[in-house]
Amino acid sequence: MGLDFTAIDFETANGFRGSPCAVGLTKVRGGRIVEEASWLMRPPRNHDHFDYHNVRIHGIRAEDVAGHPRFGELFPEIGAFIGDDILAAHNAAFDLGVIRSGLEVSGLPGPAYDYVCTVMLSRRCYSLVSNSLPFAAEEAGVPLVKHHDAAEDARACAGILIDIARRNQANSIAELYLSLGLAVPRQQAFDPASGLLSKPSLAALSASALTSAAPVRPFRSGWPEEGANPLPNPAAEPGHPLYGQTVVFTGQLSMGRPEAKRLSADFGARPESRVTGRTTVLVVGDGFLASDLRSGRLTGKARRVLELHERGQAIEVLSEGEFLQMVGDVAAAAIA
Repeated sequence: MGLDFTAIDFETANGFRGSPCAVGLTKVRGGRIVEEASWLMRPPRNHDHFDYHNVRIHGIRAEDVAGHPRFGELFPEIGAFIGDDILAAHNAAFDLGVIRSGLEVSGLPGPAYDYVCTVMLSRRCYSLVSNSLPFAAEEAGVPLVKHHDAAEDARACAGILIDIARRNQANSIAELYLSLGLAVPRQQAFDPASGLLSKPSLAALSASALTSAAPVRPFRSGWPEEGANPLPNPAAEPGHPLYGQTVVFTGQLSMGRPEAKRLSADFGARPESRVTGRTTVLVVGDGFLASDLRSGRLTGKARRVLELHERGQAIEVLSEGEFLQMVGDVAAAAIA
């Protein structure tokens, strides 16, 4: 068995992860890219409004997908391209969640998928202050000209996984995960007739029943309230990218910090209120993007993180958008 997989990347129209408007797919056989595909699509009905934030990130507008098939209509082609492959995604909790939620709100069944997350692997195998796709791609020596183009992002994800396998002298996904002491995670199949809906889908369906308007972020002003630091959820999924992390929040978030802390703890993280030697993840609000690490537009906590990283502490900076992808929050815009 060789290094065979399909890398996938979705862009979404709004803050609900089940609103895909574009997908990119890259098929790898024996550690080499052999085929690519990409599609624009209309998101599922009643979840197809385009938020300004998302459009600003990926540039896709409602008129760009008008006349294209909806996600549910296109999924047979997407599924046929994937076949029985292991899926690879950069922040797989988001992209696999797009498939699950998109099918759920479309009332369609979905297959089970084994998958790997190149954010998780980047954390294990690289030493970066941010494991966002541009930073990981640069470390892997993979060109990424247009971030947030689904086809380019899928290609970059594939290149990162090929590089990490090479560094670990692994000839397959199974060998790579065995060498790292990890188990390949699996998203279970979904049957709309009997399966339970995921929390993001339930929240989105509830919101659409209450109003047809796009969700609006509440304005928050003043010094953010830290709130309590809840204990990590002992039943959280060990394969989740927040599991076992010590997380600190800084800057103005679209949600209150107490809610952000609760969400992180639900997924097995330990939230704290200040950056210390225990900190492994800093989530930055105020519209922060990973590129700001190079421009100097940083909070005091973020500067402290850079200092600790330079001293050898394994610590990572996330934008709020990346954090929200990980927790699948329906109220905030997704950044794929």
